[in-house]
Amino acid sequence: MFDWLKKKMAPEAPKIEVPEVLGLRLGGAFELDDLKLKLIEPDLIIEGAARTHLIQAVGEVNLDEQTRLLRYYTDDDGFVQVLQHGPSDADVSEVKLYYFYHTKPIDSQTQWQDALDNQIVQPSKKLEGYDFEKVWENERPVAMTEKTYLLDGTTAETDQFVMVYEREAASEQYESLMIAGEEKIIKNRAEWSLVTSTGFNLTPTDFTLIG
Repeated sequence: MFDWLKKKMAPEAPKIEVPEVLGLRLGGAFELDDLKLKLIEPDLIIEGAARTHLIQAVGEVNLDEQTRLLRYYTDDDGFVQVLQHGPSDADVSEVKLYYFYHTKPIDSQTQWQDALDNQIVQPSKKLEGYDFEKVWENERPVAMTEKTYLLDGTTAETDQFVMVYEREAASEQYESLMIAGEEKIIKNRAEWSLVTSTGFNLTPTDFTLIG
């Protein structure tokens, strides 16, 4: 009886609110416009992009008190990144679809420091023969912390050190290149990696919610 009473009186754990925007949500799904992909994919580095995407994790990066990045990670090795300057859909200023190109593990503190000092930020980057120019004026990687919400209800945090590059892939079609040094603390031990992703802009008509 007393055990039952204790359970009855115990406060419920606060429900974790996973960020949602533009109808994108953890566990949801969307379809990309097939015609648009057929038109632009030949000019991009990505190949064989899926038309249907299931959202398996959500990342949130608070850039300041009003501005945040939301990342909706899908089952197609990519993520939709939304730049938002307030709490509503009307505050969204940019939407991109990124695909992971390469993840390089970093084994030592010396290699990690070299990545921060010399590899992430350069005047330009070359990938598959294409030249990408640095977008941000920063001379050091831009530091940010992402809180990631997973389908099983758990969360994780990753410190990221980022630079973005861009090229004109076709007339009025730009391709982004994101280089991110990532640091995770797992069981009091740092794990590092250098993540390369490429992406392109999405408009509200480029995708349809299906779940």
